[in-house]
Amino acid sequence: MGADGFGTKSAISKTCTNMGLDQYDRGDKGHPKILSTLASVLERSVQKNDKTLKGSKKRGVVTVFHGTRAPVLTVQQYIERIFKYSNCSPSCFVVAYIYLERFLNLTDCLLTSLNVHRLVITSIVLAVKFVDDDCYNNAYYAKVGGITTTELNKLEMKFLAALDFQLHVSVESFDKYCLQLEKDANVKLQIDRPIRFFSWGKGLISKDISNCSPAVGGYTCRAF
Repeated sequence: MGADGFGTKSAISKTCTNMGLDQYDRGDKGHPKILSTLASVLERSVQKNDKTLKGSKKRGVVTVFHGTRAPVLTVQQYIERIFKYSNCSPSCFVVAYIYLERFLNLTDCLLTSLNVHRLVITSIVLAVKFVDDDCYNNAYYAKVGGITTTELNKLEMKFLAALDFQLHVSVESFDKYCLQLEKDANVKLQIDRPIRFFSWGKGLISKDISNCSPAVGGYTCRAF
């Protein structure tokens, strides 16, 4: 549908501007604020749910998105990596959050350190395909995310099935989530310790995805 469908036509232009959702120039230093905003909200949710499950005998709903251990990259580092190499519009991260919320509500799954990375890469890939006019193939996004193409294909289909393939996001819904993300990110909640995640497989993501695209030099990823 094109990234211009969100942000620039939104009724909450000030919030969109503050989060870097409209007219973001990739030549600018730093990242659009939406990346740190989304990461903050997700990390707080992960920490809360990890604590809840740790103090409970229940494991919660286990899905194909769960790993056996948690990765070394923080959620923010992972999101920034995806933004850097996917060349997607900042609005994709709001849409990805909407998809993620839908998935969690429909499956009764809790966002934890064991599933957040796979859920993030899958929801962002779907958002890019829905929002942006141009995108890479799954083989490329799998390398960026540190998983195999086969796994990403599987995760994408599971995610889509859970959402009943309903990916439409209205401008009104986009606006509501922008405001909610901004509000939630501004809530100062104490985080007891930095959220760190384990290496996927034997080495997480190695530093070379030069084979992914001529435009991306210096990085490759190893599957987890």
